[in-house]
Amino acid sequence: MKRRNLILGGTALVALGACGGESKFKRYNGPQVTYVIANKGDRRMFLLHRDQVLKAYDFKLGFAPVGHKQYEGDGKTPEGLYLIDRRNPNSKFHLSLGISYPNQADRAMAASMNKKPGGDIFIHGQKKPGEKNRHDWTWGCLSVSNKDIEEIYAMVGDGTPIALNP
Repeated sequence: MKRRNLILGGTALVALGACGGESKFKRYNGPQVTYVIANKGDRRMFLLHRDQVLKAYDFKLGFAPVGHKQYEGDGKTPEGLYLIDRRNPNSKFHLSLGISYPNQADRAMAASMNKKPGGDIFIHGQKKPGEKNRHDWTWGCLSVSNKDIEEIYAMVGDGTPIALNP
């Protein structure tokens, strides 16, 4: 009986191992990311621990990349200081981290134009894996490769400040 259980258990382990692929959920055991800086002009994002750069990434922006987001549908990416405030493991863009846009000032600006401020601004991956997005294409989000968002998702916690600079 023991031999039979051993054979069945070993077969089950081999079968389960074959079913696995690489998970999109990575582990990170390094220094805490205490700040994110995204410079829109040079499309470069930095993950920092205090004043030390841990990692840097290239990204794409909204299809109207110059200037601060003013209202829903303008295709611009916000500028200013926000927080990473949520995460979506089931994003249609692989994985995503939410940015706390709009803040009170953003809502007031949009209201002064009789517009909605919009929302759902994220750092996210790509809709189609391996696709080479050569141009800015989002509606205001920051898009990185799927490999990069897996690292960023693991490294950056909710509540981390993010500076979106011109």
